[in-house]
Amino acid sequence: MPDPHQAVIGGIDCHTDFHVAAALDPLGRVLGTESFPATRAGYRLTHTWLASFGQITTVGVESTGSFGAALTRSLVDQGCRVIEVNQPHPHLRSRRGKNDAIDAEAAARKVLSGEATAAATDTTGIVEAIRQLSVTRNSAVKARSAALCQLGDLLVTAPAALREQLDTRRTLEGKAAVCARLRPDPNRLADPAQAAKAALRSLGRRVAQLGAEADELGRRLDRLVATAAPTTLSRLGCGTHHTATLLVAAGENIDRFGSEASFAHLCAAAPVPASSGRTQRHRLNFAGNRDANRALHMIVIVRLRYCERTRSYMDRRLAEGKTKKEAIRCLKRFVARELYRTLRADLSTLTTRT
Repeated sequence: MPDPHQAVIGGIDCHTDFHVAAALDPLGRVLGTESFPATRAGYRLTHTWLASFGQITTVGVESTGSFGAALTRSLVDQGCRVIEVNQPHPHLRSRRGKNDAIDAEAAARKVLSGEATAAATDTTGIVEAIRQLSVTRNSAVKARSAALCQLGDLLVTAPAALREQLDTRRTLEGKAAVCARLRPDPNRLADPAQAAKAALRSLGRRVAQLGAEADELGRRLDRLVATAAPTTLSRLGCGTHHTATLLVAAGENIDRFGSEASFAHLCAAAPVPASSGRTQRHRLNFAGNRDANRALHMIVIVRLRYCERTRSYMDRRLAEGKTKKEAIRCLKRFVARELYRTLRADLSTLTTRT
């Protein structure tokens, strides 16, 4: 008979159609493993099954930002403390093998040992809305760039008369606008000249449509980001899209970070120790959130151009013998810590403002 007062640590390996859960007691003994469908009913069954062993203290979930996002929201709604867990280390898989039950147990053991401590990102508020719109806008921008590149490639091999007609515009965007107004003869598409007109017209219209879509999503993002992080948005170099990227990296529950240094580490802006014996050194962090790292880099580049204080810092570091890249890395760490404070202040007052 399960003890209702026994502490239970859960671990869940998430997939598209089903999730596998494991339950451990405080001594690390496996109480059971079970598979549940990835549906609302399945999420409730998962919680009920874990609670049948005793009082749930913490649940470690893999893929809280993808396959396990809905499950995480359900568990949080039911009062569970959910910890984000990375995939098992290859050493574990080489020793014990690989299946869903082993991965679920490994997730629970990471929580039990204290190796995994980061709370799952809150995906129930405005920051999640910003993430969704940002993803869609970024895909529209990339698709537009790909269409422009393809249009330029087709122009290289287009008939000379058609190229001369488009030479009145200097930029690819201007040429795309002209191409969108071309009128190919649908009855003569076997003629390469008419086929080129049809292809260029299609690409030109695609560029216009994707540009309009990206602009519309950008306007919606402007409003959401201004609501979520007005103070951060006012900082030099922090436009809508850079602020949105940092908001998504931090999550609405930014208190899950223990310090400014933790946020800088997430953004890959903190050096990683790489010392051994008599050698004492640090190396670059090649992991972390690369989108957030890029946003920090672009903010630093903007400040180097428009901020006298930032330029003075760069000159001082160069005089000390640092390279320009090394000085920029130092600036990125400083910016990450500064923006962590403003983001935290913005998100802490978000409820009052909305």
